[in-house]
Amino acid sequence: MIKLDTVKISVPLKQKFVVSKGEAIEKTSLLTILNNRYSGEASGSVFYGPSIEEIEKDIKKGISLLEQNETIDLDTLKSIDTYPILPIARSALIAAVLNYLSGESRRYPWELLDLGTPIGIKSSITVSIDKPSEMIEAIKKSDYPIIKIKMGNEEDIMILNALDEIIDKEIRIDVNGAWSCAKAEEMIYYLAKKGVKVIEQPTDVEYVEEWQRLKGKHTDVQLIMDEGLNTFEDYKRYAEFVDGVNIKMEKSGGILEGMRIARQAQEDNKKVMLGCMVESSVGIAQSVYLSSLADYFDLDGPLLLEKDIARGITYDREAINVDREIIGGPKLRRDVVEKYILE
Repeated sequence: MIKLDTVKISVPLKQKFVVSKGEAIEKTSLLTILNNRYSGEASGSVFYGPSIEEIEKDIKKGISLLEQNETIDLDTLKSIDTYPILPIARSALIAAVLNYLSGESRRYPWELLDLGTPIGIKSSITVSIDKPSEMIEAIKKSDYPIIKIKMGNEEDIMILNALDEIIDKEIRIDVNGAWSCAKAEEMIYYLAKKGVKVIEQPTDVEYVEEWQRLKGKHTDVQLIMDEGLNTFEDYKRYAEFVDGVNIKMEKSGGILEGMRIARQAQEDNKKVMLGCMVESSVGIAQSVYLSSLADYFDLDGPLLLEKDIARGITYDREAINVDREIIGGPKLRRDVVEKYILE
């Protein structure tokens, strides 16, 4: 028997999270819980959405379709992958069902999909937009060796000037599409001279055909597409203009589409980054399962929360470790979840 419930939670952040197009001090998400044990999470973008109401509506549509199944097997995942609902809702349902199949079969989730064991995952930690002096101080004080700096405002140049002082960290940049082509060309030039090699979404997707021109002769710099990269069809449309792609489960609709994109990107010699929203370890679990197909990881969502809501995936600074008991997926900390439930 299939019993799927949804729980709405709102978790405070450790500090205000600011990107070029939005900010938040807490994160509201929806959990999908299958048979009171196996979980998925739908956590929208701070700026792009969708709204929690839209997500909830489509998850309920998905549940009604899923409950028509007498049994759950790997073909059920393929069925959910075709549901006419928001990708973020599909992702949450696929996560719960994949974790169910793992738990009931006593096999690791990645094994069910013929993926490699998650090892050697090293995630960046995000420094969000703030006063330049605060951002520089946060970068210098951070214990993390891989820092992703959010850029996309008039004070970017002040951060740029301070990078010469940062000698013990790998710096990556995420612009969320906020630069004009002219500014992107200028910033890429100076960032490349300072040793930055990974830059996400330097301009709006509208100008993606210009990216290789904007990069010029800086072949060491990799321009990674995030905004505008949702489905496999998006990948095929934009692949020739980018050096790599950032795959997020919420945008792709879950791990099956994520696998399709990642495998094609590998075949095309493109870099694969796995990213996340501000979300718990339940939300990043599918990306962890997919990690054997990736080059870069930006899976710091749980670290931005006041408290993670589940056990099974842990952080040792930049290293993400997967508990041997992850069969069935991350286990909800019921006392923590109850603290953050929204009625």
